[in-house]
Amino acid sequence: MDARSATRIPVTAVAILTLLCFIWGANVVAIKVSIQGVPPLLTAGLRSAVAACLLAAYCLVRGYKVLVPRAKLHHAAIIGTLFALDFLLLYWGNLYTHASRAVIFLYTQPFWTALGAHFLLRDDRLSLAKGSGLAIAFIGLVPVYLSQSPSLGELHWIGDLMIVGAAFFWAATTLYVKKMGGVMDINHYQCLFAQLFFSIPILLIASFFLEAGRPLNLTTPVVLSLVFQCVIVAFFSYLLWFWLIQAYQVSKLAAYTFLAPIFGVMLSGLLLSEGTPALLWAGLALVAAGIYLVNRPEDTAVRADQATGPGSEGLV
Repeated sequence: MDARSATRIPVTAVAILTLLCFIWGANVVAIKVSIQGVPPLLTAGLRSAVAACLLAAYCLVRGYKVLVPRAKLHHAAIIGTLFALDFLLLYWGNLYTHASRAVIFLYTQPFWTALGAHFLLRDDRLSLAKGSGLAIAFIGLVPVYLSQSPSLGELHWIGDLMIVGAAFFWAATTLYVKKMGGVMDINHYQCLFAQLFFSIPILLIASFFLEAGRPLNLTTPVVLSLVFQCVIVAFFSYLLWFWLIQAYQVSKLAAYTFLAPIFGVMLSGLLLSEGTPALLWAGLALVAAGIYLVNRPEDTAVRADQATGPGSEGLV
């Protein structure tokens, strides 16, 4: 029997999913640490460059195609640009707001994806459960925004808006790949490599004009956080995700993404000593519940999975 037809995800796969959500939740904490010593846009550009090299080397060894055909380069450039805008706002926004807030606002991505899919994807309309999830997640943003801690700066709202913008462009990347998946006809590795490769010049040029003259402070925590983002998040975790989506329905796997912001908030409090007010936790609970409802498998899940293209577009 095809593994995709399995009605339940086995314990081993659930454990791997939980590990991935932990890694993705920790990613925002690592960003917050790294930008204390390296300008944020430069950090994002380096992350894309290192991860692209690692992915190219891996695909070369395994014999996988990584370069997008010349006829499809315009699609690659578009998803790379959307990816770059996502990370530009994500890394820059973390200068102004707390990681605990950023990870919640970032994971409103399923909200924007489901809303966009309703209008752009023929076989992915909003159901009652998805609509309820969107409403709950949106309501959850209110207590998150209102939550305050003593160390939160006056300009935190700028960072909050940037992170919401990052979630929007993450969703735009997802929707473009799903909408154009049949036309592009590229594999997961080509899709991810295109995002990484074409984002490099955009992020580095933006860093040159916006961060010129900012000093570097390569402390041990900063270097370790950079390695974590480049190797563990942008390379290792994606390979694990590829293995999972080749074996199980994406709709079933995606339901677990609500764990990522939970881990992110917990780690922000433990490692960054950020205050986590009750309102923040209340908002997190609502957003996580909304994410779960939006991603919960439904009767049409199999059809939706078959209609979508490469699965690397749902990663950060």
